[in-house]
Amino acid sequence: MDDNWDDLRLFLAVAREQSLSGAGKLLRLDPATLGRRVARLEKALQVALFVKSPQGYALTDAGADLLVRAERAEQAMRAATAVLSGQSDRLSGQIRIGAPDGCANFLLPQVCGAIAAENPELDIQVVALPRVFNLSRREADMAIGVSAPTAGRLLVHKITDYHLHLAAAAHYLAERPAPDSIAALRDHRLVGYIPDMIFDRELDYLADLGIARVPLASNSVSVQLHMIRQGNGIGVVHDFCLDAAPGVRRVLTGAVSIKRAFYLIRHADDQRNPRLSRFAERLSAGLRAEVARLEAKA
Repeated sequence: MDDNWDDLRLFLAVAREQSLSGAGKLLRLDPATLGRRVARLEKALQVALFVKSPQGYALTDAGADLLVRAERAEQAMRAATAVLSGQSDRLSGQIRIGAPDGCANFLLPQVCGAIAAENPELDIQVVALPRVFNLSRREADMAIGVSAPTAGRLLVHKITDYHLHLAAAAHYLAERPAPDSIAALRDHRLVGYIPDMIFDRELDYLADLGIARVPLASNSVSVQLHMIRQGNGIGVVHDFCLDAAPGVRRVLTGAVSIKRAFYLIRHADDQRNPRLSRFAERLSAGLRAEVARLEAKA
């Protein structure tokens, strides 16, 4: 049994990383050794699990079928371990969340801090990256997104709506007239995303306003906010960020009000994992409450 699970664990790593070198780093195994183990598993099963090429290891149909079964076994193993270690009442172990950096910087510290205080044996890892996470490769146990994916074997539920407005530093506005229309924005420096690095159409706020040029840009919400705080221009800001940016105030609120949503995204097989499900419920509730609290102060 132990050998069978170990073989599945190695198979899962190669399937998710699509290479021996990537899987070897995760498992701390030499790629050559890992390659021999994969070959041994294929021989034992009498079927090819991967198509090998210079580009990496791609799953065959048989490999894709085994991946589904192996992930189910992985979830069953995690659930059994949780029960045997007494995790049924209190969360413990490690849970990794992928999130866009606005959520990761301005919401998750409070929400995850509260969950950690309730569960002292729980380790929460927040990976803040402005991109979409690959849950099939187990880059994270769950992810927060700004749109609901439609492809893949995923569980997706809406957490909450949130709002954004144009904003600028008070000292920036003291030096020039505040814009009184969208057309007047052309007379101001604008702060926003790097156009070709916007990873989700929902983040292309300025294009919706007919604005093509962004003189000061970053792929990070935090960098954009700091640019605005320094008096460098006007940009779209999450209402829940304003509490952390004293001196920044909203402008043109009557003309520009943007609504978006956060979604919790999980691998489909995780719905049978009570530990991750309880954490997901607590995380979603915490985010809803924190967005409401901070937006009320905006």
